[in-house]
Amino acid sequence: MKVTFYGAVREVTGSMHMLSANKDNILLDCGMFQGRRKESALKNKRFTIDPKIVTNMVLSHAHIDHSGRIPLLTKNGFNGRVVCTRTTADASEYLLLDSAHIQESDAGYLNYKTLRSHLYNLQGSKKNRLTNHEKGKISKLLKKGRHDLDTQAIQSMMAEYNLEMVEPLYNYEEAIAALGYFDGYPYKTPVTIGKGMTVTLFDAGHILGSAMSLISFTENSKKYNVLYTGDIGRFNSPVIKDPTMQFPEEENDIDLLIMESTYGARHHELVDDLKERMKTVINETVEKGGSILIPSFAFGRTQDVVYVLHELYNNNEVPRIPIWVDSPLGNKMTRVYAEHPEVYDKETHKTFLEQGENPFAFKEIKYTESVNDSMRVMKETQPHIIISSSGMCEAGRILHHLRWKIHNPKNTILVVGFMAQHTLGRRIVELSEKYEEAGRKGEPPQIKMLGKTYPLLARVAKMNGFSAHADQGEMTRFLKESNLNIKKIAVVHGEEEQSIEFAKHLNNNGFNAMVPNVGEELTIGS
Repeated sequence: MKVTFYGAVREVTGSMHMLSANKDNILLDCGMFQGRRKESALKNKRFTIDPKIVTNMVLSHAHIDHSGRIPLLTKNGFNGRVVCTRTTADASEYLLLDSAHIQESDAGYLNYKTLRSHLYNLQGSKKNRLTNHEKGKISKLLKKGRHDLDTQAIQSMMAEYNLEMVEPLYNYEEAIAALGYFDGYPYKTPVTIGKGMTVTLFDAGHILGSAMSLISFTENSKKYNVLYTGDIGRFNSPVIKDPTMQFPEEENDIDLLIMESTYGARHHELVDDLKERMKTVINETVEKGGSILIPSFAFGRTQDVVYVLHELYNNNEVPRIPIWVDSPLGNKMTRVYAEHPEVYDKETHKTFLEQGENPFAFKEIKYTESVNDSMRVMKETQPHIIISSSGMCEAGRILHHLRWKIHNPKNTILVVGFMAQHTLGRRIVELSEKYEEAGRKGEPPQIKMLGKTYPLLARVAKMNGFSAHADQGEMTRFLKESNLNIKKIAVVHGEEEQSIEFAKHLNNNGFNAMVPNVGEELTIGS
């Protein structure tokens, strides 16, 4: 038996590994790389395995860094099934279609800019400089109305001028086709995925439907158990249950544990402190007459934040200012949560469901739908709270809200999740920290987005307690307090220093851990 590590190796995106045994090849996740645009685009296009050789795929959860390249797999010859929990199958329908829409939109916009620049140069060759009116006429040729691009006209003109087209990784139809490969199952239900090979999914406590995958099989008359954690959640998080700690005794001897390490060298604030920290941020900001902007992942984080806000409002611990969830995808994912109360934890049932309340709906909260709704919210001047995606501030409506709020010192940007390297969110956090260390004196940091530069004058507050990832202590707790007997651990899904530090920590605590390199094969047994 061997495992090959293809993605989320010494980094946190692009999760993908392959287990090979008995002539079966089982893919564990098929995630998208995220970060620097050009670098990520190259990584995503270079599919490092032949989809035709994959027997079946096991998906740990629906986040795009774990699922985002499944349409590439299915459109290039994969003929198996994508095995996951029922909740993950439901969530993936929205997330993959949204991903396809983003791919198409980004490609269309880049093609528009290429063609527009070419036309500017053609017109400008006749005289030195185009007027704004002349530029506007060119742009109008390439659009339908004020905002929509004329994709057909752009494609036709780019072919006429022999300009290179940017193609999306996959389109909407290919994403729909990929969804036909999904098979959703309940937790703790063995599913056959290869010759004499089963996978059983256990709650990972990361997001709704997230799973640890326990793969059991016999090769050369020897039984093996491989456990892939996917992303492990925190203990006592809102809404969802804690990570599974008790596994079947006949399968708890683990030959290889493939384990995440996003926060392998870090420690979060306590989950129990979340409401107090949130209360402080809201009260201090509203007292100044400002508003709170929360960049948030549409699936998982948005619902956790809404849950805590609902509790604060019910207890009258903060001013009952308006709350807008301005994320079409976030709205859809909240519906997924509403459809799966069977996986909520006991506290959510007791606090809300048994009282006849929906955790994600109350008087002060509104879910925007249209672009016009979003624009009206953007210009609101009275104190309010906006929760908007994307979580790392790389795309989506959050950029427009930042444009309106980032330059006002009365406002607060509340960061409630991990910001990967080279993302706008990480730059905002790091530049704000430096500015605060300097006593907020001198020129404020400058943030470039949407083609313009803005001063970072809004306060930036971080609440790591909202993270859906276990920290070093919680992951160590999982290893020590679960009933697993683990022979070897491969540490993945963490920035290199996090993975290395976590492996070192594990080895110092009596475990046998290593950090693989991209493409490395690890053989277990004969």
